[in-house]
Amino acid sequence: MDFFIVMASIFDMALSGYDLAALKILRMLRVLRPLRFLTHNVGLKLIVNALIGSLSGIVNVLLVVAVVYLIFAIMGVNFYAGKFQFCSIDPYIIHTR
Repeated sequence: MDFFIVMASIFDMALSGYDLAALKILRMLRVLRPLRFLTHNVGLKLIVNALIGSLSGIVNVLLVVAVVYLIFAIMGVNFYAGKFQFCSIDPYIIHTR
């Protein structure tokens, strides 16, 4: 990982005078520079590995929450359908009662 990040940075610096679309991708790889600390800090590496390992559980929880929101959204649309179509401004009289 360190080798890839360093080589991408060197390649980007070597071609810094040119304005190519592919170089923008290499410049975006600068975001990965803080990941180099993972190889040096064992505690941080352990935390990141635990987060990556728990991604499947997090996705499952997000799916359940999305389904619950969907259920309540459908119920809200059914309960309040047509209830808010009341306007008192003269040109826009829409009274549904």
